[in-house]
Amino acid sequence: MRQRYTARAVVVGDRAGTVLPDAVLDVADGEIAWVGAAADAPPAADAEVTALPGLLMPGLVNTHAHGPMVLFRGQAEGLPLERWLREVIWPREARLTADDVEAAMTAASAEMLCGGMTTSVEMYFAPERVAAAVGRTGARAVIATPLIPLPGTPPLAEQLRDAVALATRAPADGTVEYGIGPHAAYTLPLPLLRDAAAAAREHGLLLHLHVAETRAEDADLLATHGLSVPALLASHDVLGGRVLAAHCVHLDDADLELWQEYEVAVAHCPASNAKLASGIAPVRGMLDRGLRVGLGTDGAASNDGLDLLGDVRLAAQLARLREGSATALTAAEAFWLATGGAADAIGRPDLGQLAVGRRADLVHVDMADLLFEPVLSPPDVLTHLVWSGTSRLVRDTWVGGRQVVRDGVCTTVDVEALRADVASRAARLATG
Repeated sequence: MRQRYTARAVVVGDRAGTVLPDAVLDVADGEIAWVGAAADAPPAADAEVTALPGLLMPGLVNTHAHGPMVLFRGQAEGLPLERWLREVIWPREARLTADDVEAAMTAASAEMLCGGMTTSVEMYFAPERVAAAVGRTGARAVIATPLIPLPGTPPLAEQLRDAVALATRAPADGTVEYGIGPHAAYTLPLPLLRDAAAAAREHGLLLHLHVAETRAEDADLLATHGLSVPALLASHDVLGGRVLAAHCVHLDDADLELWQEYEVAVAHCPASNAKLASGIAPVRGMLDRGLRVGLGTDGAASNDGLDLLGDVRLAAQLARLREGSATALTAAEAFWLATGGAADAIGRPDLGQLAVGRRADLVHVDMADLLFEPVLSPPDVLTHLVWSGTSRLVRDTWVGGRQVVRDGVCTTVDVEALRADVASRAARLATG
């Protein structure tokens, strides 16, 4: 049956910041069949009509996450990235089981759905268990199987073979997509990065890695190789194809020109970059060069929240501070970085906007709140959503037309049971 939703406004999720007041959106077979002004809507005699008192926006697309790291939320406070990883995170991850990963990813996925995120790009161990978790919650995920030389992990060549083999078994319904996730140039041998990139290009897979996250990372590789991180990757044939580079904080103009030449997409993570004092990425310079940029939360241990709507606001604030201009990143652009722009960054034109033919990943946000007053013209809806909005106002979420959050509560899993389970597992991992 066709589903019809009426809403006070529809926020499309395009770069222009289009807002449709008094709108209607129709869903059929999990896709958006019609969207526009109520006065222009086609007849709906056979539709089940749901009247929503707030606004409808696209499901947010989180372009860089390590969801199971909810197990380490709030740990290693005050440490810079290298010490944070080596002293706290990696030792605890060495004790992880596949059951830990699935339980934690299930909790993280439920949290993201309740915050309006319907798709996340995940880079974490036990990728099939990550997929099982989003299968339970009803979310979508692009899962970049990690390649990293940690104690107890298989040889890197074996990790790469397994990642490619897994990618061939992805379901065809768009719920789960597998890619390859070599951690970074500072943790992996360059020949392995080259082989991973070649495999990703051969099979049309997303290649997702961390790039120039900290100043020290960039300086160390420059001292060793005489090249910046982007130039080093280019010289070893890592670029080209579907490359999504996370962070990209310490890039100069020459680096950005390389990114433009190879059409590298960027996952911008303003909250984790700020928390770990890594720096502020040159987002305006990226957009001016036509780079595809999407927002990411990063892991819940370095953010520490999984609140992409909050990160939309922070991205705009930091861009304006960096450039010294109140127009460096508009509200419309900032929101687009979590919706249509993010979908473009990960190569998923079926997501990210409320437009005919796209997946019916919908989020209903309550507007009966002082945060949304006054609305004197349609653009005010988007302005308030960016500058005043908060994930606590998300009331309902649908993925492919299926409702997975109702009245602020995830309907597919027992969140309270998950909370207790995550607490117990986290305590075990902390003590060994």
